[in-house]
Amino acid sequence: MTDTLTHDHATAARRHRRAAAEARRLKTLNAVFELRAFIALGVLIVVFSLLSDSFLTVDNLITMTKHVAINAVLALGMLLVILKGGIDLSVGSIVGLSGVVAGELLQGVHLGFFGVIAYPPVWAVVVLCIAVGTLVGTVNGILVTRFNVAPFIATLGMLYVARGAALLISNGTTYPDLAGDPATGNTGFGWIGSGRPLGLPVAIWIMVILAAAVALLLRSTPFGRWLYATGGNERATELTGVPVRRVKTVVYMVSGACAAMAGVIIASELTSAAPQAGDSYELNAIAAVVIGGAALSGGRGNVRGTLVGAFVIGFLADGLVILGVSTFWQIFIKGTVIVVAVILDQSQQRFQRRRATVSAVAVATTDDDAAAGKPAAAEADDPADAAAKTT
Repeated sequence: MTDTLTHDHATAARRHRRAAAEARRLKTLNAVFELRAFIALGVLIVVFSLLSDSFLTVDNLITMTKHVAINAVLALGMLLVILKGGIDLSVGSIVGLSGVVAGELLQGVHLGFFGVIAYPPVWAVVVLCIAVGTLVGTVNGILVTRFNVAPFIATLGMLYVARGAALLISNGTTYPDLAGDPATGNTGFGWIGSGRPLGLPVAIWIMVILAAAVALLLRSTPFGRWLYATGGNERATELTGVPVRRVKTVVYMVSGACAAMAGVIIASELTSAAPQAGDSYELNAIAAVVIGGAALSGGRGNVRGTLVGAFVIGFLADGLVILGVSTFWQIFIKGTVIVVAVILDQSQQRFQRRRATVSAVAVATTDDDAAAGKPAAAEADDPADAAAKTT
């Protein structure tokens, strides 16, 4: 009898040690996956610094961060959509549309009924551009929630609608000069793209303020909790009384507004607006969110990771330009990064499921041992000790 108990205790101890070792291994791998964006950014900085002396200069870092800010603004809106398990492919076209709307308004709006040309002030131009982006996002939300159109299809359709609207408004041409005229009181638009309050470009300040606002929204408001819950299990969340449809619509509206803001920044920086602006920007935004650790299936992601993901995409693109890499190779490398990011996301989900299974098995084993009156694994780390305790 004593030999049997000793054998059982030793077997239980080995089983616990194996489970604990497997849990530690999976925990380490999961930590590596969680930090993948930071690791990638660090590697990029080291590599490009070794290959180019101008990469880590202050001026170049500010310039690159300014470029990152545009994608970061897009990615923060995309983060909200992905958190609820959706996707928004229309943001690139909204960038072009908002720039065209800004160009049309700054060139003067012909009010034929009154026989006058109205020149709205810059603040009104910015507000109207953001309103247009929000409107497109609202349509996306309605298509997804009211008509049950798959997010991929709905936003793909609006991608073409928004791009077509930009081409129709501009007649396919570029608005070449958006500096405004002092006589009409609509000057100052260029400050959004070229201004430097406290030594930093306006675009960076917009990124910082927007990131803080989104982080506060996700961490400290019921809407943030609803959003994570909706992405985790939409049906269960709806049964608890959460207005899931409203949450979905709002995130698409915010995504559209962010895309419009990015379009305004680009048009202001270039002091011109083209209907083709923002082409494929939606891919950069999605890549930034996924590289930052968000799950495409929804329910997992944060602002910190998304910002780091945007820096990875931006520093990679600017670093390749500094090194004189061909545009064709840049596109190839960017596409490879996106594919690798999705693969890592899927791998992380598999590891998390495996970790959850191992933890459940360990808990079940402990419960079974307790029910059988066996000592815990911590008390039976060694078979000899177990035998000594039994005798």
